[in-house]
Amino acid sequence: MVSLFNKSHSDVLGLNARTIHYIRRANSRAATRLANNKLATKRALQKAGIGTPRLFAKISSRPTLRHFRWTKLPSSFVLKPNASSGGGGIVVIFGRNKKGNWVKADRAEVFIPELRNHILDILDGNFSANNIPDVAFFEQRIKIHHILKPYSVRGIPDIRVLIYNQIPVMAMLRLPTEESSGKANLHAGGIGVGIDLVHGYTTTAIHHGHLIEMLPQKRIKLSGLQLPEWDNILLTAVGAARACNLNYVGVDIAIDRDDGPLVLEINARPGLDIQFANMATLKNRLHRVEGLKVTQPARGVQLAKNLFGDDITHEIEDISGRLVLGVEEPVEIIDTAGQPHPLLAKIDTGAYRTTIDAAFAKKYNLHEPVIAAKTVRAAIGQQSRPIVELSFVLRGRLIKTKAYIADRSHMNYDAIIGRRDLKGFLVDPAKTSRDNTVIK
Repeated sequence: MVSLFNKSHSDVLGLNARTIHYIRRANSRAATRLANNKLATKRALQKAGIGTPRLFAKISSRPTLRHFRWTKLPSSFVLKPNASSGGGGIVVIFGRNKKGNWVKADRAEVFIPELRNHILDILDGNFSANNIPDVAFFEQRIKIHHILKPYSVRGIPDIRVLIYNQIPVMAMLRLPTEESSGKANLHAGGIGVGIDLVHGYTTTAIHHGHLIEMLPQKRIKLSGLQLPEWDNILLTAVGAARACNLNYVGVDIAIDRDDGPLVLEINARPGLDIQFANMATLKNRLHRVEGLKVTQPARGVQLAKNLFGDDITHEIEDISGRLVLGVEEPVEIIDTAGQPHPLLAKIDTGAYRTTIDAAFAKKYNLHEPVIAAKTVRAAIGQQSRPIVELSFVLRGRLIKTKAYIADRSHMNYDAIIGRRDLKGFLVDPAKTSRDNTVIK
């Protein structure tokens, strides 16, 4: 994973430092035991008024299983071991088919004998640490929020918020994949996507330790997604940490389309992939919140935004070696005499090729020679657009490209920079121009 960083960083938090300096010092044994017990966690959260999936039933012994009334279960539910970790032993029932049988996400039917045998495995401790006998329980299945539905593969995306000293210090969106069998866990093949703490936009993404830009198979861009109810998610995460008396904790939250943010579970030993998904290191952020006094969740959220909002871009640029662009950037178009002409351009990762306005191109004699033409789809239908050779400067880098010429007189920008010319850059959709000055 460290290979994601261009150079060795002493601020990258490792497992030993996490355990010695944060987990052991920040969390009491009683609080850690609570975090390892999903049912006890659920009770503590509900007592504090923190939303969690509804509990339908629990089975703690073989006699209870033998007399269990299966008809009391709803059409959809989640079966979980109480003490498992990493998503082990979880069975998700999505509903019933036309025959009235329960089905999983892949439409495979599930019958009572199969569930009964699985519960026996749970009771025997096959999914718990050290094979300690466990308890099985049924709870509400999260219904995917419509904004996240395109990013979901056979499972529920969740958001992990890392809390220290009752302040959010980092967050990532975890996406299930075919490889992970619908689980959001990164070690199982899930995708981790960094999140801008201030605005709730997704930024960089990793899969098996490698940076990726698109959701595999679906070819959906992973950056720039605005997560719904972002402030509520952060408030819920801080409230969950407070309710469980954990000072260093990862809070996993799903967004139900009806009930909003719900805490799936809390983790007193959260993994460290979150810093690679964000391309940002943890040590410095943890040091900055050390000793701060937080009395209300809202205060913790505001501190996080104040402390880390301006750091994100610099951290990503420093670690990745890639400059972070906003949705609009000042550029200098170079004419045939080598003279620069400034304008404000839109950074458009949805467009493949850079385009400049026909009037601007003609004014500075950039409209010829035409080296090619291509028919493209536009808002007013199909158009044949000439292609010319173009040079421009973006963030101090001279870029030579082949650009479209089109009438943009009705548009807000005289130029859009397409992804063909954005190699070596990252794009933060929450950023506007670098200096808030509109270039004329």
